Amino acid sequence: MFGEHHFLPLVLINLLGLAGIVIWHIQGRRRPTARLVVQILFFCCMSLVLWLAGISPYHLDDSELRDAGILLAKSARVLWWLHLAWTMIGFLHIYLTLNRRPQEAHLLQDLIVGIVYLGVALSVIGFVFGAPVGPLIATSGIVVVIIGLALQNTLADVFSGIALALGRAYVIGDWIQLADGTEGRVVETNWRSTNLLSGGYNVVVLPNSVLAKQGVTNRSRPDESHQISLTIRISAIHKPRLVEEVMLAVLQGCEGIVMNPPPVVALKTIDAIAIEVELFFRVASAAGRMPAQNEIIDLIYEHCRANGISLAMPAQSLICLPTGEQKEQATPRAISSGAL
Repeated sequence: MFGEHHFLPLVLINLLGLAGIVIWHIQGRRRPTARLVVQILFFCCMSLVLWLAGISPYHLDDSELRDAGILLAKSARVLWWLHLAWTMIGFLHIYLTLNRRPQEAHLLQDLIVGIVYLGVALSVIGFVFGAPVGPLIATSGIVVVIIGLALQNTLADVFSGIALALGRAYVIGDWIQLADGTEGRVVETNWRSTNLLSGGYNVVVLPNSVLAKQGVTNRSRPDESHQISLTIRISAIHKPRLVEEVMLAVLQGCEGIVMNPPPVVALKTIDAIAIEVELFFRVASAAGRMPAQNEIIDLIYEHCRANGISLAMPAQSLICLPTGEQKEQATPRAISSGAL
C-alpha cells in the first residue's frame, strides 16, 4: 500500500471535504451566514490536516502514485482546492456584507467569483493532474478571440457594465436621468443591462453600452432631493414687487416642498403683455415631484384670486379683434405673436 503515513490524513481530508459539501447544501440559500461558517470551518480543518501530515496540495508524492493511492490523493487535493475557492468567495461575501453594499457590487462580485473558479480550475489541472497549463491557456485564448468576434455587442454590454460598477456612477436604488431624458430608479443591474423603474411604474431596460456612452445624471447624490422649476406668466398691469411677494407666499405655504434650501422666485422678463416669473423649489424625492407641482399650481390660483392678480395669455398666441363692420360678425381667432 502507498505511504502509510499519508493514508489516514488523505482519508480524513476526503471525508471532511464531502461532509462540508453535504452540510453546505443542507443549510440552504436562506441561511447564508451558516453557509459561510461551514465553508470556512471545513477548509480550515482540511488545511490543518494537510499541514500536520506534511502533505503538499501543489504536487503528489511518489509514494502516493502507487496502486489505489493515486485516486485517494487526487480526490483529497481536488476537494481542498474546491473548498479554497468557496472560502475565498465566502470572505468576499463577508466583505460586501460588512460594507453594506452586496447589491451594488453584483457585477464585480460575479467577476471575482469567475476569476477565483478559473484560477482554481487551472491549479487543479496543473498541480493535481500534472497537465501542461500553458498550451491550454494558449488554445483557450484562440477560442476566446473567435467567440469575442462573434459576440461583440454582448461583450460591449458586459465590459460597460463592469466599468460602470467600478466607477460607481450609480447603485441600486438611485434615481438617474440620461441625456435623452430617460429617467427612473435603478432596480437591477446585470451583465447585459440596467433596469430602471420609471415614474409611470414601467421597467425600462437599458443596455450597459448605451449607459456608458450617454451622460448620466445621478439625482440621488448627494441626496434624494430634486429641484423643480415652474414658469408662470402674470399680466403686466401688476407691480413686479407685488407679484414676487405673492409667489413667495405661494412657495412658503406649500407643504410638499423642502424649505432648506429655501425656494426662490425669479422675475425673468417683462413686456407689454406679461411678467414672466420662474419658481424654483425642491422636493424630498423624485416621487414627490407631481404632488408638489399640483399643490403649487393650486396655491397659485388661490393667491392670485385673493390678491386680484390675473394671469397673462400664453406667449404663442394673442386675441385679435377685427375692426369696422366685421366686428359684430367675426369671432376671435388666435394668431402667432410673431405676426404682430
